[in-house]
Amino acid sequence: MNKKTVLITGGAGFIGSHLCEKLVASDYKVICLDNFITGSLNNIKPLLKDKNFRLDVCNVTNYIDISGKMDYVLHCASLASPNDYLDFPIQTLKVGSLGTHNALGLARKKKAVFLLFSTSEVYGDPLVHPQVESYWGHVNPIGVRGCYDESKRFAEAITMAYHRMHKLDTKIVRIFNTYGPRMRRNDGRVVPNFICQALKGKSLTVYGLGKQTRSFCYIDDLVDGLMRLMLSRENLPVNLGNPNEFTILQLAKLVLKLTSSKSKLIFEKLPLDDPKQRQPNISRAKKCLDWEPLIPLTEGIKRTISWFKG
Repeated sequence: MNKKTVLITGGAGFIGSHLCEKLVASDYKVICLDNFITGSLNNIKPLLKDKNFRLDVCNVTNYIDISGKMDYVLHCASLASPNDYLDFPIQTLKVGSLGTHNALGLARKKKAVFLLFSTSEVYGDPLVHPQVESYWGHVNPIGVRGCYDESKRFAEAITMAYHRMHKLDTKIVRIFNTYGPRMRRNDGRVVPNFICQALKGKSLTVYGLGKQTRSFCYIDDLVDGLMRLMLSRENLPVNLGNPNEFTILQLAKLVLKLTSSKSKLIFEKLPLDDPKQRQPNISRAKKCLDWEPLIPLTEGIKRTISWFKG
């Protein structure tokens, strides 16, 4: 009777489904909202039999009306992969703006804690390295990636407005490149691209010279950080990611080694506005959440390869 209730938008997606699983295992009641534009029923299928889990098929860009008490509202819904936001730019903008507004309104009505899932993309192609939360970013608002970047920047702005004007207890997480099981094979992100190409014996597509960097965080580490942030008293944005920086070329060679693939590398033109560097400063997460990632890239990639093979 005393279980806390968590509503999570986009709960059938890659990150959302892992978080739903962790919350249910941690004795929360979970209400998952998803319209399956990018999420998958398979991701949450094992949870459907659990009495503490409920799925509502819902588009969060429309008014959200959920009965009953609610302790936390986690706004995870987003079209976060390059293929998605390039194919659905207007939907991407709507879920970041209207969807965030609706989720905030629900949290205010229920007097619930609100957690916004933002992104390292708010930093754009950064002029500060590594990226710290106080950095305002270097974003092209009218570029092809602007629909995603600016939707998240707006989402952060309205979240802080609700915090200041309505005294809502809000949290903002800026998520850096996360990977692991349940990523979609065709979502356009580098980890599933490389793994699927290697397993099929196809050439690995490297954009530019492969010298651009990313900081890859395994999904289990991210979920641990999200849980800690949800329960914390921190209201300012918090970076969650792995501060160990790798070039795309290093990642490609690691995938080839771990898959024992004979695939070659092919080099193509760097996409427009593609960030050249990504590395989080996680000092705030260490101080406020006592969090830092534990799973090395080699181990995380091994687990992810195993899942894709299955």
